[in-house]
Amino acid sequence: MSSGVDKLRKIYECIENIEFILNNKDMKITQAIEDKLIKPAVRMNIVRIAEQFIKLKEDNEFKILENFTNEDLKGISAVQNYIAHDYDSTDDNIIEDVVRYNLSNFKVIIQKILTR
Repeated sequence: MSSGVDKLRKIYECIENIEFILNNKDMKITQAIEDKLIKPAVRMNIVRIAEQFIKLKEDNEFKILENFTNEDLKGISAVQNYIAHDYDSTDDNIIEDVVRYNLSNFKVIIQKILTR
């Protein structure tokens, strides 16, 4: 499971990167996600998170993946595809929802897994 744990740590690190970026600016999430410098950094970290989930699936790390809902896993994958394939048209509201709601849930779940 160490490979899976490493992937979880990378996801956790990406979430913390996004939190760091957002917390170091005196802006609301909506403003930050629209900022020309912050937007690409946030999006790249979301793509990195999705890629780690894909790797967990490819590595058959089902004991880890079962801690996340199918809806969350499909959602992060869809957002990653959306960002990667339609970057210029990506709806900032979707990115905001991921940052505001999904990432905090992922972080809590990962913390629980890592402290077992």
